[in-house]
Amino acid sequence: MESRRGLAAGFAAYVLWGLFPLYFPLLKPAGAGEILAHRIIWTLVTVGLLLTVVRKWAWVRRTTPAQWKTLSAAAVLIAVNWGTYIVAVNSGQTIEASLGYFITPLFSVLLGVVLLRERLRKWQWIAVGIGTVAVLILAVDYGRPPWVALTLTFTFGVYGLLKKKAAMASAESMAVESAVLFVPAVGFMLWTQVDGSAAFGHEGALNVALMLGLGVVTAAPLMLFNVAAQALPLSTVGLLQYVAPVLQFLVGLFVQHELMPGSRWAGFGLVWFALAILTFDAFRTARRSRTATPVTVGA
Repeated sequence: MESRRGLAAGFAAYVLWGLFPLYFPLLKPAGAGEILAHRIIWTLVTVGLLLTVVRKWAWVRRTTPAQWKTLSAAAVLIAVNWGTYIVAVNSGQTIEASLGYFITPLFSVLLGVVLLRERLRKWQWIAVGIGTVAVLILAVDYGRPPWVALTLTFTFGVYGLLKKKAAMASAESMAVESAVLFVPAVGFMLWTQVDGSAAFGHEGALNVALMLGLGVVTAAPLMLFNVAAQALPLSTVGLLQYVAPVLQFLVGLFVQHELMPGSRWAGFGLVWFALAILTFDAFRTARRSRTATPVTVGA
C-alpha cells in the first residue's frame, strides 16, 4: 500500500512538473520577470502556511550558517532556472527546455566525477559520450549551442548537488530559498507596478488568481515528490524523473506546434538512447548490490 501511494504521488508530481508549459502562457501579458517574482512570493506564502499548519518551525533555530549559505546559493540557481524556463516556454522554446531536463541526469553523472571524485562505470562513460555527441548535433541543428537547455541543465544539476549538501527536508529548504529571494522579488513586483508594466491587478480577476496559484503549483509537486522519495526505492524515483521532460516535449510538439526537423529528431534520439543506457546501468548495478548483500538473521 505504501509503495502504491508513493508511486502515485511520484507520478503525480512529475506530471504536474511536465504540464507547467501549459500554465505559464496563461499568465500573459505578464513578462517573465514579473511571473518569476510572483512565483517566489507566493511560493514562500504557500510553504509558510503549510509549515504553520503542521507546526514545523523548530527547524529554523537548528539551521546552521553553513546550511543558510548553501541554500542561498541554491536559491540563486533555482531563480535562474525558473526564469530561463519561463522565458523558454513563453517564447516557443518548450522542446529545447525539455532537452535541458533530459540531459540533466547525464550532467549529474559528470558532476559526481568532477566534484565528488566518483569513478564512472563503463556504461556511464558510454552514455555521457553519446549525450555529448547529441548536444553537438543539436548545436549544429539550431545554428548555436542550445543555451536554454544548457542553462537549465547546469542550474538544476548544481542546485540538486547543493540541496543534497544542505541535507534539509524539501518544504523547509524551499522556505529558506524563497525567503532569500523574497525581498528582491517584492522589489521587482513593486517596480513593475510603478513603471506601469505590471499585469498583476490590471488584467482581471483570472490573471490575479493564476498569479496567486503559482505558489500552489510550485509547492504541490514538491510535497508529492517528498512522499514518493520516502516510499519508493531510489531507482524507481530515478525512472519517474523522465515523465516530466517527456510531457514537456509533447506539449511543445503537439500543443505549441514547435518545429522538429530530422536533424533535431536525431539529436533527441541520441539523448534518449544515452538515458536508456544510463537507466539500464543503474538498474543492473542496483540488482548486483542487492544480490551481493548478505542476508543476516536478527537475534
